[in-house]
Amino acid sequence: MFISVLDLFKIGIGPSSSHTMGPMMAANKFRSHLDQLVIATSNSKANHVRCILKGSLAFTGKGHATDRAVVLGLHGYTPEALSTQDVNALIAKLWIMNSFTLNNGAVITFNPDKDIIFDKHETLPQHPNGMVYMLLDENEKVLLSETYFSIGGGFINTLAEINQLNAPLKMESAKSFPFPFDSARSMLQMVQQSNLSIADMKRANELTKMSANELDQGLDRIWHAMQRCIENGLTTEGQLPGGLKVSRRAKAIFNQLQKDPGKATLNDWLCAYAMAVNEENAAGHMVVTAPTNGAAGVIPAVLYYMVKHENGSIENVRNFLLTAAAIGGIIKHRSSISGAEVGCQGEVGSAAAMAAAGLCAAQGGTAKQIENAAEIALEHHLGMTCDPVGGLVQVPCIERNGFGAIKAHTAAALARRGTGEHFMPLDNCIAAMKQTGLEMSHKYKETSLGGLAVSITEC
Repeated sequence: MFISVLDLFKIGIGPSSSHTMGPMMAANKFRSHLDQLVIATSNSKANHVRCILKGSLAFTGKGHATDRAVVLGLHGYTPEALSTQDVNALIAKLWIMNSFTLNNGAVITFNPDKDIIFDKHETLPQHPNGMVYMLLDENEKVLLSETYFSIGGGFINTLAEINQLNAPLKMESAKSFPFPFDSARSMLQMVQQSNLSIADMKRANELTKMSANELDQGLDRIWHAMQRCIENGLTTEGQLPGGLKVSRRAKAIFNQLQKDPGKATLNDWLCAYAMAVNEENAAGHMVVTAPTNGAAGVIPAVLYYMVKHENGSIENVRNFLLTAAAIGGIIKHRSSISGAEVGCQGEVGSAAAMAAAGLCAAQGGTAKQIENAAEIALEHHLGMTCDPVGGLVQVPCIERNGFGAIKAHTAAALARRGTGEHFMPLDNCIAAMKQTGLEMSHKYKETSLGGLAVSITEC
């Protein structure tokens, strides 16, 4: 099992990695198939594309901007390329074009209002985040059809790929890597045998794919994007889009803390930083999957506090990210980070485990303490549902990231107070999360059909 730290942490846009970034990448991939299939002729416009969104994408796709993502992807845009653009202005222009042009000049008809279908009746059995893209002729004959699944964190699989998987994420075999750990247990065994840290082993694996300079530049780019996202959120106010009339709060909280820092607590700072990120995410602005958009505030908040308040160095940041990625890769391999698959325990819970491990490592914790920190943080998110009000990544998602950051920081501190010996192994906790997700009702897995999402009475 291997997944690169630079794939796990991806720069993109909000509000969702699974419902925005994934569908955008799927649309982009389908577009590339069309480039190979459709010849630029005078009648190419007679062909049109249809996208059918299934399961969770159908139920909360409007609130998660899935339809906008489909349009952007079919027009050739990617999440990272959009991170510095005014997406609202761009989507307003693209939406009314009713067609898109392939790289070879062929024009394909596509009317978003008619050709994006939210199918709430049938969920594909392989994964709750399914979507079907089709190219049809003027007689509605299907010329090309491809099914994709957005499996969390902005990753996608085709139907053929997902049917070949034993785990919820397609990952490269680790056999060719120097430290092919696929569990926390094997990771700790390799630490003991090699006398290296978890970050050192992760770095060694990464260096089989890229140079040390490329890796460090990539890690620094991720960290700078996280910083920029926090600082953008801390200086922006106003109402978030979507109709809930939720106001941004991070700037006001941050201003209060700056005026009287003597009375500010660790929890205050962490909440301000985490909420700043998730307010930016809710606004559809630039964010880093960490490991998802819905949980994107946890790791940056803990990192930012370490650097700004605890004099963390750039080496501390790199080791934090490498360690967090090692833990995140194990969670992805053995369970899931998709809220639509296992609930928010797989999003904020995974992010808290990764942040706790990263912080413990940066603070000099042993491998056993790091594994313990990750387990503590994940354990205390088990059973957490994903029930966003209005299908928007706002309530309870924004505040939840603040609490995830607090739990992560507490878990790291608690683990470092001990020897690393503990009762519940991280692997067992991950297994419990997976089983809990399997048994959780679909109403609590990013469909907005239960929990908080249906607890608001409108007058």
